[in-house]
Amino acid sequence: MHIDKGLDNTIIGESRKSFIDGQAGILEYVGIDIDDLARNSTFEEVVFLLWNDRLPTAAELESFETELRAEYSLSSEMVGMLKSIPHDASPMHVLRSMVSSLALEDPDCNDQSLESERRKAIRVLSKTPAIIAGFDRCRRGLELIDPDPSLNMATNFLWMLNGEMPGEASARAIDVCLILHADHGINASTFAAMVTIATQSDMYSALTSAVGTLRGPLHGGANERVMHMLQSIGGHDEVESFVMNSLENKTRIMGFGHRVYKSYDPRATIIKKTADEVFKVTGMNPLLDIAMKLEEVALSDSYFIDRNLYPNVDFYSDLIYEAMGFPMDMFT
Repeated sequence: MHIDKGLDNTIIGESRKSFIDGQAGILEYVGIDIDDLARNSTFEEVVFLLWNDRLPTAAELESFETELRAEYSLSSEMVGMLKSIPHDASPMHVLRSMVSSLALEDPDCNDQSLESERRKAIRVLSKTPAIIAGFDRCRRGLELIDPDPSLNMATNFLWMLNGEMPGEASARAIDVCLILHADHGINASTFAAMVTIATQSDMYSALTSAVGTLRGPLHGGANERVMHMLQSIGGHDEVESFVMNSLENKTRIMGFGHRVYKSYDPRATIIKKTADEVFKVTGMNPLLDIAMKLEEVALSDSYFIDRNLYPNVDFYSDLIYEAMGFPMDMFT
């Protein structure tokens, strides 16, 4: 018996979904490079890939999209629940509670057959955008927007959130962000779900565990902390002194370093390019200038170089979300 803090040296299983080479900066989903998927696929196609260990045919993808879109809407009871939630609640607390609540109206909640579990997975995946968008509109005092089953998931989410059809660049940016976050091996939130389901609990309970774990600032919540940091710097000319002061005071610079990647996070490279496309439409975010200067200063400093601290996916993704007008507490 021994204590292994953080399970650093404990292998709990192997994932057939992701391959990660942290030294070389490689991420693959079922053998396909993440860059290829971000350039050429949609989120729905990537979900099919992860669920079936292969890409779909055109007919299979169309059928799968039809299944997902048929489950876009929330029941009147779920809508009523959303409207009853205090408007000052955290969106992640709301998401966790609503995912859990979906079990209340599923008579087959405890059926663990593969067919039943697949149906639940489609149901939760399809309804999550309506939950997130619906709560944000509720707290802004706006009427909820019905989902449009003619739209893909990313476009439909922005439609329900803003009540207007998004531009192509914005919709594609959300699609890419969803692809980049679709899987990452047995990370903290996946592990939490695995622990819960290993007790033969139900899928809703497992996914509730996952959402609660994702919320933490050392996991999915890190992107909010990056934005707070960038806003606190003040301007381009203050970046270098910010970095030096952080090193002197041994204060962590958010968005740099990763538990797995010891080179440039491949997702960060993709998200940086995606941000450029968004800013062509929305106008340049002044925080991007600060972020790029921060990257330049950090990657020329021996402290970062010696420790393999490079920008991760959170460093630039939050700039996209802000450019689209998302409140900071919606980022995760």
